[in-house]
Amino acid sequence: MRLASSIALTALAVSLATALPVSAQQLDAPIVRAVENSRASITLEVEAGSSGAPMGFRVEWIKQTDFNALGGWPADASTNPLVSRAQFYGTPTWNVSTGTYRLDPNEIVRVELGDLFDETGVIATNVNDLVDFQNYVFRVQATGTSSEAASNHSLDLTAATKPAAQNCTFTQGYWKTHPEAWPVNSLTLGTVNYTKAQLLLILGQPSKGNGLIILAHQLIAAKLNIASGADPTPVAATIAAADAQIGNLVVPPIGTGFLDPDDTAANAQILDSYNNGNLGVPHCGPVPATVQTWGKIRATYR
Repeated sequence: MRLASSIALTALAVSLATALPVSAQQLDAPIVRAVENSRASITLEVEAGSSGAPMGFRVEWIKQTDFNALGGWPADASTNPLVSRAQFYGTPTWNVSTGTYRLDPNEIVRVELGDLFDETGVIATNVNDLVDFQNYVFRVQATGTSSEAASNHSLDLTAATKPAAQNCTFTQGYWKTHPEAWPVNSLTLGTVNYTKAQLLLILGQPSKGNGLIILAHQLIAAKLNIASGADPTPVAATIAAADAQIGNLVVPPIGTGFLDPDDTAANAQILDSYNNGNLGVPHCGPVPATVQTWGKIRATYR
């Protein structure tokens, strides 16, 4: 009788265990580090946890002054306009050399916040420059999958942009949003001359993996900086090489020219460094940023 009761109880326990729902596994939280900064951007290194980030990861950032005023992260960061968010889910082509943001266990990738406009594989509420000489607070979360819940957030990271200087350079983001400050009404890219209106259309065109557009954005900014009085010495040879590389290609959306981003990366990165004030000519002036809430996001799938 006792044996029969024991068997029955064991069978009941097995039955209940089978019937009860099993909680979804949760991904491990990533680690985030600050590795570089400029006046307008901060580069983060994201390291996936031991379970990886198979669907990518989300980065949130906020000015430290706002963070302190709120007493920490808001309860619903997704709807708070003070919090910027970026979902890294696909294949990058601009600031990252790795093949994907979908990370294997303990894999590392870099992202440059403040320079996301031309990046692919990301959706963001804020692709503009960061504010100069400003502390920011960051956190990262591995995106959930069909069988694994999103990770907890990483530990908070605080990092700062560099201070502004005077009589120096601006990024392409500044020139795109400050047409009244342009020192010229036309520029030549390669062998093709463009009006100011056409150049603004080019600056507003997402690259979507087109290296010609990426290079054109940086070349426009560099030429406008030089026309405004910045010392051209550090990038004179690179500008000549970029113009030769573009040749008679017409940059979208004005034309349909295309270059592989791998072929333009070297020249574009040098020009980007110059425009960010990292090649001996300092950066100048604060740049206001326009931020949308995550719920109202209209950023293009890049």
